[in-house]
Amino acid sequence: MMSYSMPVRLLLGALLVCGIPLSSKAAEPTQLSKSWEQWRGPNRENHSSDTGLLKDWNATPPKLVWTATGLGKGYASVSIKDNRLFTTGNLPEGQAVIAINTDDGKILWKTNLLDLNPKHGYPGARCTPSIDGDRLYAISSNGAISCLSVEDGEIIWTKNFEEEWDGKMMSKWGFSESPLVDGDLVICTPGGKDAMMVALDKTTGKEVWKTSVSDLGSKGKDGAGYSSIVISNAGGVKQYVQLTGRGLIGVRASDGKLLWNYNPVANGVANIPTPIVSGDYVFTSTGYGTGSALVKLSKEGDGMKAEEVYFLDPKVLQNHHGGLILYKDHIYCGHGHGKGFPICVELKTGKVVWGKREDKIRGEGSGSAATTLADGHLIFRYESGDLALIEATTEGYKLKGSFKADQVLGKAWAHPVVCGGKLYLREQDVLMCYDLKE
Repeated sequence: MMSYSMPVRLLLGALLVCGIPLSSKAAEPTQLSKSWEQWRGPNRENHSSDTGLLKDWNATPPKLVWTATGLGKGYASVSIKDNRLFTTGNLPEGQAVIAINTDDGKILWKTNLLDLNPKHGYPGARCTPSIDGDRLYAISSNGAISCLSVEDGEIIWTKNFEEEWDGKMMSKWGFSESPLVDGDLVICTPGGKDAMMVALDKTTGKEVWKTSVSDLGSKGKDGAGYSSIVISNAGGVKQYVQLTGRGLIGVRASDGKLLWNYNPVANGVANIPTPIVSGDYVFTSTGYGTGSALVKLSKEGDGMKAEEVYFLDPKVLQNHHGGLILYKDHIYCGHGHGKGFPICVELKTGKVVWGKREDKIRGEGSGSAATTLADGHLIFRYESGDLALIEATTEGYKLKGSFKADQVLGKAWAHPVVCGGKLYLREQDVLMCYDLKE
């Protein structure tokens, strides 16, 4: 047993009193982000840049910091810039964009996008607003895109999908897209034959281009899906990739020309998850007994060629609506229609690393699981309101703790967000903020 002289013992005691650790192991660096300005965050990858977060929820469960109320009905997630958070909801007076102070959860302003709440299945707003400087953009569930002032919520311009572009959804549950801001443009998906996708001048709302489509395949239905646009530079061509009612499409960013489409992943009910882009590849998945696929893109003349690398049977992998995460060349998500079973799949091969049916991993909650990634860990938020912390590793399913949200007011479908060391959970009329800092 090691012994110390009296002066050394006095020094060690002083260090402990001052809170200075005696271990030689350096503390992990802490980095906290200040923004999550759109659906799925930076580059729409659903990766938080925060570090120094809790890595063992069994030992230290996240603590509830505050709860905001008055957000109305809806399944929208949240966007954040500095100390302001934005979401959408159905209030008694109509569907609105709502701004909240992240320091205390107090509502800063509410602006009606519509004087009446749209009537469709699972009533409520769906869109996560996209922030761009002093403006933000949101799509109402009846199909209209609006530009608002971040400061006070004043509406600057609005364009209605049906009136402007004969827009339509593939089915009856309301427009769910979160618009993409890219440079001077804001891009969205009205779903019309002559305007499946449109690019607007983000300052004025004036149409810059629109995408005409014809035969996109027999599977699925005409119209927009429930997904949101991502950017790809496959084959050296900048393009916007979207999951529509008839499956995946790629649209040239410069002029809106349809470059390619991939129909086999479409179903006739609802095509929902946002596609995953990785170099020249696009990964996609849908529920309702459909499955998943990896597509490789290459330049071909004035267009692009989309080749199927593999297709996974729905019994192997189908993601309902909780979303997909690509991390270190592997896809992590909840598998099964309305199930949310944790699974890890190698992107390039489609090989299930863990989460096969025989593994019998059922997770800590029930129903579909909405996911996000933070500090090397996955957060699964189940429809039942249960949350699980899972290490993002190919070494197997490693659960690091779980807890149930303070309030569960229905189907907990809104995607969780980690920003600034906080976990934000939208639950219909309320928003819960938990402290995740280690």
